[in-house]
Amino acid sequence: MSMTSCQLRRMMVLMLSNVAVVILNDFEPFEFGLVCEVFGVDRTDEGLPAYDFAVVAGEPGPLRSPVGITLDTPFGLERLAAADLVAVSAVSSKDHSLERGDFPEPLLAALRDTIARGARVLSVCNGAFILGAAGLLDGRRCTTHWRNAADLARQFPAAKVDPSVLYVDAGQVITSAGTAAGIDACLYLVRKEQGSRVANAIARRMVVPPHRDGGQAQYIDRPLPAESCDSLTEAMSWMERNLDRPVTVADLAARAHMSPRTFARRFVQETGTTPQRWLTGQRILLAQQLLEETDETVDAIAGRTGFGNATALRHHFRTWRHTTPHTYRRAFRPASTSQDA
Repeated sequence: MSMTSCQLRRMMVLMLSNVAVVILNDFEPFEFGLVCEVFGVDRTDEGLPAYDFAVVAGEPGPLRSPVGITLDTPFGLERLAAADLVAVSAVSSKDHSLERGDFPEPLLAALRDTIARGARVLSVCNGAFILGAAGLLDGRRCTTHWRNAADLARQFPAAKVDPSVLYVDAGQVITSAGTAAGIDACLYLVRKEQGSRVANAIARRMVVPPHRDGGQAQYIDRPLPAESCDSLTEAMSWMERNLDRPVTVADLAARAHMSPRTFARRFVQETGTTPQRWLTGQRILLAQQLLEETDETVDAIAGRTGFGNATALRHHFRTWRHTTPHTYRRAFRPASTSQDA
């Protein structure tokens, strides 16, 4: 029996309605806190979905952090059986031996059970080592903090470690890079399951960008250029305000008072990606928003987002989001009356 778009939409929301975050002794407060901020804060007064959220002790507590915070929670590993998403937070690499991999076997078994029943797991920063110890990274592309990436690859040779990205979506297993990249991964998952309106609203409340293009390669310890990036910031702001306009690197370089070669090099240094790819990503985000929130045709949206025509928009949308604008709109705006092809 086929399902209607409304039924599909409800199913997608339910797939992210129950969230649990697991912490161990020596848990890192920021990485733990960002999961709580995205999924644990009640924003129903703003028309946003509520999550059945729980903090789960991965081992007997009370649990301690390296900065002296002690945490006790009534929820044990049995709570993971109800979760659509199990987030695994980071531990202190100074106080906890990642190389030794002495993570509690009951936790590892619970994570394997989570995958076996079709739910998702998400690691923040070096929480990827816990997923690796559970065998969940074998054969999968993944990431972690750039400082720990070589150790992760060495300890779990069957994992496909990519140290350059902010997060990796490998189906049921999502891994994020260092520290704040956990925000990117959480907002990405919200956007994927519940749409850009929800993800953008949460990002606004958190005062963070709803999407960061590029990867963590831009943060790897290395000498930085001495010159200020104010002109680069101004050029990026101009691009965001003028996504519908055709633009070249030469145009942007002139606006930033640089040569095209210098501008392109500086842009990659500051953002981790090329100007054209960054611009395409911003245009895709705007297209998603318009598909969700308006009844404009794909042709009209293509014009407003700078793709020029529906064919170009469809090509880039499929490349970036692995679906068509029409299919995306049916999932996230089932009441749409537009006649898109």
